[in-house]
Amino acid sequence: MSNLKKIILLFCIVIASFFIFLSATKSPVLDTITKTQTSFKNGDIIFQTSQSEQCEAVRIATNSKFSHCGIIFIENGKTYVYEAVQPVKMTLLSDWIQHGEGNKYVVKRLQNADKVLNNDVIQKMKSYGKTMNNKDYDIYFEWSNDKIYCSELVWKIYKEGANIELCNLQKLKEFNLEHPLVKTILKERYGNTVPLDEEVVAPSQIVDSNKLITVFDNY
Repeated sequence: MSNLKKIILLFCIVIASFFIFLSATKSPVLDTITKTQTSFKNGDIIFQTSQSEQCEAVRIATNSKFSHCGIIFIENGKTYVYEAVQPVKMTLLSDWIQHGEGNKYVVKRLQNADKVLNNDVIQKMKSYGKTMNNKDYDIYFEWSNDKIYCSELVWKIYKEGANIELCNLQKLKEFNLEHPLVKTILKERYGNTVPLDEEVVAPSQIVDSNKLITVFDNY
C-alpha cells in the first residue's frame, strides 16, 4: 500500500472515530431538546420539579410533583423560558431543563392555541411580560406586581396579554399547611401572622387546567 493510501486510510479512521465518540457522549438532555424544542411554541407553559427546601414545601402544600413553571418564548430562533426566579428573567431552554430534578419536565399548551394565540396576542403577552423583567422573586407570594413568583408570572401574562384566566385563584388557607416542613417555611416567612386569605396561584393549579393540553412529558 502506498504512503498516500495509508495517509487517506488513517484520516478516514480518525474522522470515523471522532463521530463515534460524539455519538457515544451526546447528552440525553441535548438530544431531547433537539428532538422537541422545534415543536414548542410561543406561549407554551413548562413545568418541572426544582430542588430546594422551599420547592419541596410547595410540592407538599399543593399535593403536586411540580414546584416551578415558566412560559416559553422564542426569540431570534432560540427557545427560552421566561421565569420568575431571582430575578425574573429569560433562560435558555437547555439551561432551564438542567435546573430541574432529573432533567424532567412537562410542556402544556392552550387548547386551540393556533387560533387564539395569534401574532398580535403573543406580542401583547411578551410586552406585558417585559414589564416584569428583572423584578425580585416574591418569597411571600403576595398578589401584587411589586415582586412576583413563578406561577403568578405565567398566570398574569395570560390574563393581561391574552385575556385568559388559566385557572381560578385560591386562598393560601386552602392548601395543605399542616406538614412540618410547610409550617417551618411559613414560620420563617411570616412569623405568627400567616396571611391565610391571600389569593395565590400554584404550578399545580395551572398544570391541571382544563384549558391546557399536554404536548411533552418525560416524567
